Amino acid sequence: MSLVDFPKLSPLALELLEARYLMPGESVDELFWRVARHVAQAERMYDPKHETERAEAFFRIMRGMLFLPNSPTLMNAGTSLGQLSACFVIPLEDSLEGIFGAVRDAALIQKTGGGVGYDFSPIRPKGDVVKSTQMAASGPMPFIKAFDAATDAVNQGGRRRGANMAVLRVDHPDIMDFIAAKRTDGLLSNFNLSVAVTDEFFRALDEKGDFPLRNPRTGQVTERMPAKKLMDAIVESALECGEPGLLFIDRINEANPTPALGPIQATNPCGEQPLLPWESCNLGSVNLARMVKNGKVDWVRLAEVVRLAVRFLDDVIEVNCFPMPQIKQVTLANRKIGLGVMGFADLLIELRIPYDSRAAVAMADRVMGFVQAEAKRESSRLATRRGSFPNYPQSTLAHTWSQMRNATVTSIAPTGSISLIAGCSQSIEPIFSFLQTRRFLEGRERLLIHPGADELARRQTCKTSAPSSLDQTLPARRQRADHLRQAHDVSAEWQVRVLASFQKHVDNGVSKTVNLPASSTHRDVSRALSVARGLGCKGVTVFRDGSKKAQVLQRDSSHFMQEVGVQGTCAVCG
Repeated sequence: MSLVDFPKLSPLALELLEARYLMPGESVDELFWRVARHVAQAERMYDPKHETERAEAFFRIMRGMLFLPNSPTLMNAGTSLGQLSACFVIPLEDSLEGIFGAVRDAALIQKTGGGVGYDFSPIRPKGDVVKSTQMAASGPMPFIKAFDAATDAVNQGGRRRGANMAVLRVDHPDIMDFIAAKRTDGLLSNFNLSVAVTDEFFRALDEKGDFPLRNPRTGQVTERMPAKKLMDAIVESALECGEPGLLFIDRINEANPTPALGPIQATNPCGEQPLLPWESCNLGSVNLARMVKNGKVDWVRLAEVVRLAVRFLDDVIEVNCFPMPQIKQVTLANRKIGLGVMGFADLLIELRIPYDSRAAVAMADRVMGFVQAEAKRESSRLATRRGSFPNYPQSTLAHTWSQMRNATVTSIAPTGSISLIAGCSQSIEPIFSFLQTRRFLEGRERLLIHPGADELARRQTCKTSAPSSLDQTLPARRQRADHLRQAHDVSAEWQVRVLASFQKHVDNGVSKTVNLPASSTHRDVSRALSVARGLGCKGVTVFRDGSKKAQVLQRDSSHFMQEVGVQGTCAVCG
């Protein structure tokens, strides 16, 4: 790969690296060399003469902020921990031994920086009989709280907060308690919640009929309730606290590349990685903000980075230290990787495309289609020398590819930390706000100013004296700078359309929060969820601004012009 320029890292990126990623006395360059050399050791098994060359290429794409792997890889590569994966799913059994065994397993994973998903649907509902004691069962909710407390205790060594996903099927008798679980602010703070909604449920909803709830222990129907009542409860809770999200579980299993191994029932904490029980996956993201040349997408650079990133992620599997034998067994049998993107909103700004436009949806389709095609081809090329993943013969890929190294190659993660390091917008999200306050794990808050704020400020001061807030600039900005869009300027429907356009070309899932303004209503949330279902998304989450007291991002529009340092006459106009 040709040499790339190494961008100067922002003070915020350097602070974040120092707090969470750098070893004592380690420089930024040394961090990326540590990761590159450790991962490139996998090359010894297949192409030992090129190990040094691969390490140099891996270093360049990371230090050049063209691609970054998930946080556990940056933290643990070349260290005694050596656990490099971000995503895990642990199965649950309907017994105390099985449940608290899973608590132990999750703690072992979380202390290494991994996030864990669980399907709580097998746990019998509250009030059901426990044969061994003849007492009434407590249902899944108290056990979710136990997992949450255990995560608090582990807290992943203070460098990366413990993260969990709790999934409950929509037909579980305790579903209404689950839906309302986070409406009290501060409860289950280490968990995201998702309802696994089925085609059967949506048929009942479309027909305005009742929907059966079933005891998972017996399979018997315990009650029937109007499907609309259930859906209204989901919408109201999502409106009030941003949860639960929806997992379209039948859609997820339609895309399951290894159905012979059983159904997928849960995902990682942010929903982008559906996994089988005991499966893990490592992720990485290409920085689209660095893929523009002379006002156009640099397809040559993008292809080169995608190919290197797929090789990097497959190498991670080889050098990984798995936290337990059963995870190693399932992971090596399928070799799933998840290459995604970040900086999409920055790409649109560079191309002067509004986020809420057909052109943005088309660009999402074109970019991710390109990434998917290149990633698939590279995985197939790797299989020529390294062999296909062991479960390939019984996979759906065997019908369309002569060989494939990885059961999946693409996922789109939220990139919360690595996008800050790379200095780009998160994942495929619109810019939350050109001026925002971000809350960090350690309780610190930082003011973040997006580069687009300078252009916005210059445009406004061309017309008027500096206003006191960003909000006052919005009407004029829409007329003169449509490509400078913020999340709350973009309707929920356009956000979902962009999400669906990416999902068409992603093997796994897409982590995308549909950000809604504080004034949003039940109807707005319901519409967003309905459009996501209709457009074939695998999951969707909405978040109404201000619905949580301690949300990570806050708009900070006060004294906008003064904060970005633009006062009086615009430099462009003199």
